[in-house]
Amino acid sequence: MAFDQATRGRLQRFVNDARKALEAEFIRQLQVDYGLDPTSGTTTPMENLRHLNDAQRETARILRDTLNHYCAGGDTDTKQGLDRIVREQAFTVLNRLAALRMAEARGLLIESVGNGYQAKGFRLYARLAGTGLGETGDTYAVYLQSVFDELARDLPSLFDRFSPHGRLFPREGALLQVLALINHGEIEPLWGEDETIGWIYQYFNSKEERKAMRDASQAPRNSRELAVRNQFFTPRYVVEFLVDNTLGRLWFNWTSGQTSLRDRCQYLLVKPDEQPEPAKRLRDPRTIKLLDPACGSMHFGLYAFDLFLEIYREAWAWEQTHGPGCLDSETGGSADLKPLSQTYADQDAFLHDVPRLIIKHNIYGVDIDPRAAQIASLALWLRAQRAWHQAGVKAKDRAQIGRGHVVAAVAPPAELDLRKRFMGELDPLDAELFEQTLFLLKGLPELGVLLQVEKELPALIRKVFGEHGDLFRAEDMAQWQKAEARLGEALTDYARAARSTYQGRLFAEDALQGLRMIDHCREVFDLVVMNPPFGALAASTKAEIVRAYPRSKNDLMTVFVERGVELIRCGGLLGAITSRTCFFLSSFQQWREDVTLNISHPEVMADLGYGVMDDAAVEAAAYVLRKQK
Repeated sequence: MAFDQATRGRLQRFVNDARKALEAEFIRQLQVDYGLDPTSGTTTPMENLRHLNDAQRETARILRDTLNHYCAGGDTDTKQGLDRIVREQAFTVLNRLAALRMAEARGLLIESVGNGYQAKGFRLYARLAGTGLGETGDTYAVYLQSVFDELARDLPSLFDRFSPHGRLFPREGALLQVLALINHGEIEPLWGEDETIGWIYQYFNSKEERKAMRDASQAPRNSRELAVRNQFFTPRYVVEFLVDNTLGRLWFNWTSGQTSLRDRCQYLLVKPDEQPEPAKRLRDPRTIKLLDPACGSMHFGLYAFDLFLEIYREAWAWEQTHGPGCLDSETGGSADLKPLSQTYADQDAFLHDVPRLIIKHNIYGVDIDPRAAQIASLALWLRAQRAWHQAGVKAKDRAQIGRGHVVAAVAPPAELDLRKRFMGELDPLDAELFEQTLFLLKGLPELGVLLQVEKELPALIRKVFGEHGDLFRAEDMAQWQKAEARLGEALTDYARAARSTYQGRLFAEDALQGLRMIDHCREVFDLVVMNPPFGALAASTKAEIVRAYPRSKNDLMTVFVERGVELIRCGGLLGAITSRTCFFLSSFQQWREDVTLNISHPEVMADLGYGVMDDAAVEAAAYVLRKQK
């Protein structure tokens, strides 16, 4: 169904009402049960919480560890930290329930949220459990937690019950209120739509909140403001236009036009008789890498997933016709990949694995908002499950997807005591490398992929390992990968160790996210597609952006375009929707001359005008650039 204004209005009312109910519930829980008051920013010592049972006491400790972690950097006070806890707990519970509702609508999950206490899955569970778990509300809460645990194997960022975002759960009154909202008839048809979860993310922050931020400051004052002020959902037709003319165009060229995408991609701009020069070898689809550097709810990636399904099918047929070895895996840096026909027993086995392959190899995303990364991972998981469902693959026969390549650009951990403790367990050179890497990632929450860490790595390596030339050579980045692997393993062990506190686990997880972010920046992509943030540069990172991007510094959108072109290989394509002003205002002249007409070259452009992105008061243009140099 079309997400017209009336449909979006219904969904917006649902999200606003659900958020209010959940936040009110969690504020009350923090105040009454856990001695944490978000309204005043005060905390009660743990020894005074004598009314708590053992499980509640553990939650109270974990909430305090989470608060301390959020406040460790010095730029967040106690009240702001508690506000963040309430906001993230509410968002996670809403996403979990919405995810279950969407999974039900796709036939992926027995009815568990639909119909509330009368859900088929719960009624079966309740008959088996009897009265051993208490009243109906208590039993239902345990049932939902068991469903969350099952889904956490594929989606730990959303469903892990031990994550800092999911420690609280609404009591019966608030839960019934949210279930009534989520099962309201006017939004019932929306749970079968892939776009729904993206609109939930869009509407979780209200127009009034965005307006208040803009009224208070022309430029974003922190990473949260930068994320909230730039939440503009990209319409489906714009997504298709950009992906058709990037991913669709590359595959069209590589196959010399002999592809079903010619008809499948309704916005692919090709001449009626166009037949490009065929590539010597067709690219192995496992080596095609697409990045959305401001991914939000992964709208571009969801449509790209559809095209990748067809690309993989055609690659199998191509190999059957031309023989093993006809697919090029070297260009994508994966020369060790075996031919498809030598990897899979037959076509059915191959096609059953394609949804997993797409998430493992093809789609990358970054966002400065951890909630967006949570949503993006969920959206891709749901899309993969739908592909399997449509192919008739039973749930027990589906591969575990894994974490994929969606990264939240979070701040490097700021706890000095934990940093020293962790470094004390490392080899001295690795310890220095870890400390220098954290320093390198300073500013990551505001910059995301704009942080050019891949350019700094050689100097950092020489600084740390310079006198050990046999260990490291500036040109040998494979050695960085070895050191990074050692650090990653040590951080994982540190997080799991019995001696580690919950705050220590959060420290290690944030550091691991930083290492994954470095991996993304070191990657060479074939395609970048995006709806980047726009407007004034944040004061905290303005000097660094001006220094790194002097020809694009006037606006965040042009900086993102330059960075996107940097990250793709020669001949690769970048698709973006931005304000059209950068193509005619004199202040953007250097960007036009150096980035869009020198390093790259325009392939297609659509001048779209006003009213394209919900609530964004800009005249928009959607365009594709091909990298030339």
